[in-house]
Amino acid sequence: MKRKSKDLKSKDVVQRGIELKSKDDHEVNELKMVKSKKGLKRSSKTKFEEYLEMEMPNSDMLAQEDLESERKLAKKLKVKGGKLGGDDDGLNVLFEGFSDDEALDRSSSKKRKEKKSVELAIEDDVSDDFVSEVSEGEECTETAVEEIPAKAPSRKRRKKMKSVLQGQEGEMAGESETALDVPQPSECHDVEVPLNESLVKAPATERGGKYVAPHLRARARNESEEQTRMRRRIRGLLNRLSESNVESITGEMATLFRSVSRSVSTQIITEEVLASCHNGPRGNEQHAAVFAAFVAGMASLVGMDFSAKLMALLSKIFEEEYLKEDNLSLRNLTLLLSYLCIFGVCSSDLIYDFLIMLSKRLTEIDVSTILTVLQCCGMKIRGDDPAAMKNFILCVQNRVNELKASSGDGEAKINGKRMEFMLETICDIKNNKKKPKEDTVQHTRIKKWLQKLRVEDILIRGLKWSKLIDPDKKGQWWLSGDMASATDNVEEVANTIDKEALEAQKMLELAAKQRMNTDARRAIFCVIMSGEDYIDAFEKLLRLDLPGKQDRDIIRVLVECCLQEKVFNKYYTVLATKLCEHDKNHKFTLQYCLWDHFKELDSMPLLRSMHLAKFMAEMVASFTLSLAVLKTVEWSDPQMLSPKRIMHFRMLFEAIFEYPDKVIWNMFTRIAVTPELETLRQGVEFFIKEYVVRSNKKVNEKFKVAKKALNNIEGVLM
Repeated sequence: MKRKSKDLKSKDVVQRGIELKSKDDHEVNELKMVKSKKGLKRSSKTKFEEYLEMEMPNSDMLAQEDLESERKLAKKLKVKGGKLGGDDDGLNVLFEGFSDDEALDRSSSKKRKEKKSVELAIEDDVSDDFVSEVSEGEECTETAVEEIPAKAPSRKRRKKMKSVLQGQEGEMAGESETALDVPQPSECHDVEVPLNESLVKAPATERGGKYVAPHLRARARNESEEQTRMRRRIRGLLNRLSESNVESITGEMATLFRSVSRSVSTQIITEEVLASCHNGPRGNEQHAAVFAAFVAGMASLVGMDFSAKLMALLSKIFEEEYLKEDNLSLRNLTLLLSYLCIFGVCSSDLIYDFLIMLSKRLTEIDVSTILTVLQCCGMKIRGDDPAAMKNFILCVQNRVNELKASSGDGEAKINGKRMEFMLETICDIKNNKKKPKEDTVQHTRIKKWLQKLRVEDILIRGLKWSKLIDPDKKGQWWLSGDMASATDNVEEVANTIDKEALEAQKMLELAAKQRMNTDARRAIFCVIMSGEDYIDAFEKLLRLDLPGKQDRDIIRVLVECCLQEKVFNKYYTVLATKLCEHDKNHKFTLQYCLWDHFKELDSMPLLRSMHLAKFMAEMVASFTLSLAVLKTVEWSDPQMLSPKRIMHFRMLFEAIFEYPDKVIWNMFTRIAVTPELETLRQGVEFFIKEYVVRSNKKVNEKFKVAKKALNNIEGVLM
């Protein structure tokens, strides 16, 4: 009887396990459906807990059964003191120093534990087959054993089980299979975990922010956040630079240039421009032309010191890359320098000095660089200064002869294909056989845009390559404190400053004596009188940028300075010619100025009148003015021709007749083709015949040439 009751009890346990399996399958499907719906949260109680509550109406009886099954299960598993007995698989070491609550919390936070599927109640008389069937469901590969004391109360055990189940919310659907669900037994592997490796955590990596390249880290540490933002914006604008938008981007860059200090903006923009040119892939002429046009536009908008500092930095980078023998970078920099000359930023003097420096070494890199320059702007620099081109060719020839006279290595250099091609190119340029490059439509448009910006005003003359790479920085006027850096003697610097101040004071006193009664006139007077040559004075006069009609004072002050000289100086006529060629308004101002002086001839001193006659003769001979300027003179009225007037115009025509016949023919032909000047022609012929030829027979032959030219109605020039 007792045996039957035990069999019935074991059958009830098996039946309960089968029912549990079907219930669990249903619960797993429901959990999957719940997870597929967004926005829904899991209920506070699991299906397994609800099942326990439904199937256990008598909690006290079930608690006793649970305690008994737990005791028997611990006996089967050989659990002693909360630790598993049998073979040491290393799991106990992992749980040393942790209480039950801590173990549960860690398993809940990291989601690394799996719940046990079913708590099976096993009694002493349960068959061995059933025990093996239950033990097959216990996975030991990746699970962590949850230790619960044998004598723990049922409520506490259920509470801990509830927390474990809630911590495994994300993995519940795939891990809720019970021991009865597993079709095949899982293999249990022994894993050896060293104590030191199991307890040591991996160090956290330090994340200091955005990655910065090694060669930019020093500059990034020194720059402020505002400068870094500006550099990033400038780099973005330069990356978008092209032939179609060079005008707009140059305007934006000029606005950005003025937003911060001049030195900072100049440094950042020049560095980024040169970095865009010499770094990266092989640059073409189009890329270099766009950046050269940008530099020319920026120099026209913000000042020529911008282009000077850029070329100084370009020379420094070129010398550094030359030492590295980086042919790609050297070609890109050479193209940029050539197009800076083409667009009028630097003169041909800089290019010739650069070429002569290369020709003195004439290595393979030098030959390649010379070829790049000659192919890009060879014909332009030949037209600018043929004499300098001749000197460069002589320098190349001398160096080639030296290499031929040297050892076999020199002969190998001479016989190279690149050297032969360079010599052929030089010969073609010398003999004018090489055709100059025709400007593309984009280059024509860029040059017109630069002409509107008056790019000719920012041309740096007299700048040499040797001056750019001078380590002492002598003559680099764009550097602040240049005088102090050029000399170490403080007394010499002070004496130079005192001397310049004294000269400036004397110049202002002289301007006051010459009745230069306005600030504009005094400035013009000082510029004209202190100019090294007519080009220097011309450039300084343009940089005065006089407002309104004050630019008319330039010609008036110039003529006054010429008439005040004790000896006639052609410096003033050459400067006046240059000004009239630059702006036709100066030509009109000069005509009115001469007419005003004609009215003062009767009271004018003889020396002053003689300088005025020679000045007019020079201006007419250079074809800056025409003899039509004499149309205001009354040649037919004897009362108007006073002795001083006769003397003045006699000196004028005698000075004109000193020129060759060709020039005389062309001067008088200019007034022969205009019908409105018939009265002038008759008056000039009568005056020369009566007052010039009669007193000076030497000019008779010149007068015949002039007379024929006055009748040259067709206007044929010699």
